[in-house]
Amino acid sequence: MIHLITGGQRSGKSQFAENLVLSLTNHPIYLATSRVWDEDHLRRIEKHKLRRGNQWVTIEEEKFLSKHNYLGKVILLDCITLWLNNFFFDNGEDDIKSLNEAQSELENIFNQECDWIVVTNELGLGGHPENKIAMRFNDLQGTINQWIAQRADIVTLIISGIPVEIKNTL
Repeated sequence: MIHLITGGQRSGKSQFAENLVLSLTNHPIYLATSRVWDEDHLRRIEKHKLRRGNQWVTIEEEKFLSKHNYLGKVILLDCITLWLNNFFFDNGEDDIKSLNEAQSELENIFNQECDWIVVTNELGLGGHPENKIAMRFNDLQGTINQWIAQRADIVTLIISGIPVEIKNTL
């Protein structure tokens, strides 16, 4: 099962996803994808860890999600946006390479026999970026979100902490 959870920044996506995972398993796995950019970002990561507590097994993986075995588990992948950011900046201006590498990694993990709760940002809700780099990333993010949503069994949009089910094929 793949459940994609999307929404704007600070919409409540992660907390909704964490509660959902805890309703599905007593042995949750948190797949953290963010690089630590600065002290402020580190504080945000630590705040997330504290909120989750010791019940969660955390796997920190910036890019190569498929090198781990998730067989039979319920995994919270948080988040696609920060993960995709790693490909985007590592590959310079080669957005096609970033998209292909990301799709390949996702194909590999989605083919494992497990349940995925996937958090992403809906960047298009925030207006049109003024600079070229931000616009390129928005385009890449929108493309990967559509790609995941097509494969997902369930898609939920979070608006101001309220979940709105967009798709459910189960």
